[in-house]
Amino acid sequence: MYPENPLSKFVNDLASRAPAPGGGGAAALAGALGAALTSMVCNLTIGNKKYAPYEEEVKAILTAAQDKLTQLQAGIDEDVQAFNPVSAAYGMPKGTEEEKKARSAAIQEALKKAAGVPLEVAKLALDVLELNLRLFPISNVNVVSDIGVGVLMAEAALEGAALNVEVNLSSIKDEAFNEKMRQQLDPLRARGRAIQEQLLEMVEKRIKGQ
Repeated sequence: MYPENPLSKFVNDLASRAPAPGGGGAAALAGALGAALTSMVCNLTIGNKKYAPYEEEVKAILTAAQDKLTQLQAGIDEDVQAFNPVSAAYGMPKGTEEEKKARSAAIQEALKKAAGVPLEVAKLALDVLELNLRLFPISNVNVVSDIGVGVLMAEAALEGAALNVEVNLSSIKDEAFNEKMRQQLDPLRARGRAIQEQLLEMVEKRIKGQ
């Protein structure tokens, strides 16, 4: 839906009273913007004689960045699709004990599935950050600020997606499931923050000519 429509539709839907899209879709969009900026920096490096020794590596990074871009764009819609079953489950009847049990089970199952979508977005966002770590030393110095913005977008995507994982886990009663999810999520966040700090320091130094 959204990848084939103007950005304004997504933004207007996001601003509305509709329950979806929400923060999860916004996080995926931020990640897509980060991947797009990574691709742009690659495209403005490839073909420049000054960076000819690194061209094959930059091309490989470009291919990977475009793959992440495609997946993150898809993640915008996937977040909406994951929310719909949650909403439907909460709307199930609860007049009898049997209905309450069925509703509770459906909610728990829908929440588990919903938590998986932002986790994937977080993984993709970290991939974008890792690509920028490879790209920075061999990229066109004239677009250094674009790397910085791309890094900020990717880190925002990671942290935003992590919050959406956590909000789902807060309503999930299966502690073993929650622990398994956090064992995946926590290292992603730690690595993402470390890369962001490292890259932003490098970007600022390059801007200042240091």
